[in-house]
Order: sequence, then structure tokens, then C-alpha cells
Amino acid sequence: MACQNRYLSLHMSGIMRVISGFDWDDGNRIKCQKHGLTIAEIEAVLSGGPRVAPDILHSVAEARYIAIGDTPTGRPVFIAFTYRLKQEAWLIRPVSARFMHQREAKRYAPERPPHDH
Repeated sequence: MACQNRYLSLHMSGIMRVISGFDWDDGNRIKCQKHGLTIAEIEAVLSGGPRVAPDILHSVAEARYIAIGDTPTGRPVFIAFTYRLKQEAWLIRPVSARFMHQREAKRYAPERPPHDH
């Protein structure tokens, strides 16, 4: 699923980029799905205006970011990602993704309205 001309705003760093899609391969696909999220859920969260912050601890080789958002069914997730420039197009490359634990969800998203499941 490509996110055609989507904007992902990095609020902490003031960066705004036009994103052409996602960068997936066997390495990041397996790592991201290992905790139960689907590729579609990860792309939906990253395309849906998540809260984003720099991941300073893991930005040694390249700038990494953490996104916090909800899947389409309302489950809160953490997604680590970076940007890749390929063939003059900016892509989001998810590095890892997981569902938040209940305590994390309360800490990082206290304004989240309750969802009916």
C-alpha cells in the first residue's frame, strides 16, 4: 500500500516530507510482523498522522524515529522507522513495530478516547 503524497510531520524536529510509499524487504517485514502487527496495520498507523519523536538512542548509523498511534481497530502501537531516499522518492522504512502494553498506552496516550471492541 503506497501513501501517495502523504505528509508525515515530525513535530519535534520541524521536518515535513512528502512520502511516496514504504520500503519493505524480507528483513524489516519479518521483524515488524514478529509482534503480531500486519503490514497493512503498520502502514495505516504511519499514514494516519501518528505522534512522532526522534529516537536518539538508536540513531547512530541513521536518523531514526518513533511513531505512536492506533491501528484501524484502535490498538495502540509503537513503530520505529527511518526514511530512505530511493530513486528520488522519500520512503518510510519501518524498523520494528509492536503493540503497546496497557501501562505504556496510558503513559504515552492519556488523551486517547476509549474504543468499543
